[in-house]
Amino acid sequence: MDEGYFQPLGRPGDQNMAEASNDSDTDMGASSSAALRPGNVFASPSPHARKLSRMSRSGAPRPIITPTSPLSSTIPHNTLPSAPASPPTPAPSPTPTQRVPDWSTAAEHEDSQIKNTRALFSDMNRPERLRLLGELLNLCDSHELSFVAEFVSPRLKKDPFMVLPTELCLRILECVDDPTTLARASQVSKKWRELVYDDTAWRLLCQKFSYRGLSREERSEGDDLGDEEEDHSSKSLRLHPSRASRIEDTAMKEQLDGGSSSGVGEGLRTQSLDRTSKRKESRRRSKATTYRSHFKQRYQVETAWRQGGHCDARQITPEQGVVTSLHLTKKYIVVALDNAKIHVFDTEGYHQKTLQGHVMGVWAMVPWGDLLVSGGCDRDVRVWDLKTGQAQFVLRGHTSTVRCLKMSDAHTAISGSRDTTLRIWDLHRGICKHVLIGHQASVRCLEIHGDIVVSGSYDTTAKIWSISEGKCLRTLTGHFSQIYAIAFDGKKIATGSLDTSVRIWDPTDGKCLAVLQGHTSLVGQLQMRDDILVTGGSDGSVRVWSLADYQPIHRLAAHDNSVTSLQFDNTRIVSGGSDGRVKVWDLKKGTLVRELSTPAEAVWRVVFEEEKAVIMAARSGRTIMEVWSFAPPEEEVEDFRSSSPMSMPDHSSDELYSHSPTRPVSALPSTSSASILPQISSTADTDVPMTDAGMPA
Repeated sequence: MDEGYFQPLGRPGDQNMAEASNDSDTDMGASSSAALRPGNVFASPSPHARKLSRMSRSGAPRPIITPTSPLSSTIPHNTLPSAPASPPTPAPSPTPTQRVPDWSTAAEHEDSQIKNTRALFSDMNRPERLRLLGELLNLCDSHELSFVAEFVSPRLKKDPFMVLPTELCLRILECVDDPTTLARASQVSKKWRELVYDDTAWRLLCQKFSYRGLSREERSEGDDLGDEEEDHSSKSLRLHPSRASRIEDTAMKEQLDGGSSSGVGEGLRTQSLDRTSKRKESRRRSKATTYRSHFKQRYQVETAWRQGGHCDARQITPEQGVVTSLHLTKKYIVVALDNAKIHVFDTEGYHQKTLQGHVMGVWAMVPWGDLLVSGGCDRDVRVWDLKTGQAQFVLRGHTSTVRCLKMSDAHTAISGSRDTTLRIWDLHRGICKHVLIGHQASVRCLEIHGDIVVSGSYDTTAKIWSISEGKCLRTLTGHFSQIYAIAFDGKKIATGSLDTSVRIWDPTDGKCLAVLQGHTSLVGQLQMRDDILVTGGSDGSVRVWSLADYQPIHRLAAHDNSVTSLQFDNTRIVSGGSDGRVKVWDLKKGTLVRELSTPAEAVWRVVFEEEKAVIMAARSGRTIMEVWSFAPPEEEVEDFRSSSPMSMPDHSSDELYSHSPTRPVSALPSTSSASILPQISSTADTDVPMTDAGMPA
């Protein structure tokens, strides 16, 4: 410490201070004796007396020796007579390896006055101590007061996680909703790291940012891992069994876990729109066995969706072909064209095989594991083995184009045709189980949930059928023109029509619950997820609706022409349009996140999952498939770092859709062009040709 650190500031009138340095000890002793007399201990000096006291100090007092300023380090005045006094140095902040100065005990070389002062202060009671401290502080200048503040402040601070019960510490961490803060907190100390590594805080963050929950299978994989990440998390749970039991709370499971939801969804949702079978994670995903590592992976994926990703473009056909159907499964990318071919790729976009058998355009298909069912203009329904590429069955019965296909389970498929009928097929035996007759015009769309199938027709009606009984349960009437799209989640039915409206129906009694108005042209894209409905129309707009109060949430001016493809999940909406653009939207905010790829001549289909998106587009007269990957680099999955995020999605309401049973992975049918729609008669009771609806025949 510097020699002049503790001395009072000099005054202009002290001209003889340097010359009188030899008498400083005597003056200091006299001042101390006077100050410590019983009658003067608590006396407050007058301003005049305080000034005289300072003026009486003819020289700088001898420095107080402290553990951080030993006597040997003091530089005498006669060694460097012209050296300027160093400015005061503030007390260092406490660190794990450096502590604040400690003057709790006296040093051997201290003056007797200092020792007496220490002894006198020790004998005082608390009020006397406070009075003396107050008087001393009144005598201090700003530099001295600054030293006092820096010296006292660290001593008043305590690590709350070292004194509070562990359960209360974990509760506090649950209130932290910023992952960067948690990551940095883990670097404070071993105790903090152990607490931060508890899985529940990260579990709640996954809920806040609407990341899917870890399934039981994924968490069970961690039982055999010996990596540091799992050790910290499991150790925390072993030390606090009550914590582990609270993590397994049933209500929390229902809201966050993906396993239970997936189990409910399997066999109930159509495989073409939603992934009911649990999607197997990539090889790197096996390490995400805790919610902490899982959150990191999901956060990296979200960042890539917003400002990253890798695109691999591949040409499908040498000539331009219209993509009529596109599906993305855990093993395959399947593309159907109007040239009667079905191309099968792996999930990285490498071509595996071409399924040939249809003699005309393929307009509908649906995969289920290694099984694929397709139908088209040749009126046949074909069942394919995707492993071998061979057709298992050719199912005949329809008398016109098969326009829509769905599967209720691995052995049952339902097809809708322009011949006005639906057929229920037994894929195990290759026979038709039921023929559903009732529509008066082409069956354009259908949706399945459990044992119920709902079909939409150009006859302006929708019908609810029983799959097991093969009969019509009720008919939904209300639209004034053809129905082009339908969505059904078991609780509500949504239908989109050429009359520009969207109607919501109660499947139990067939009543119309609401009519959603806003689109100005054909509504041909529908997707329903929990209490959220997203619609796309030929007017180029995308609208987000609340099914709780049937009010619009967002109105997005998405494209300059028809919306040809639409899909959303808990986080984002991805739309493709005939204007050749693919756009990603924030579901909660309703804002544009980015455009994927560069504008093309036209976008036929777009499908996506958590870490991948597939775009089918026309470029330079060729049909191009673009496979976008948003998976985090494998080396970044090893450990969690606290690097500042480049972008953080704000999804506090995401589990407002609290992990729907499944995620849609298939493109919805494209709609007609807005410029062609006025040519279509809204009262036609016959099938509308595809060319008249703005689509290839």
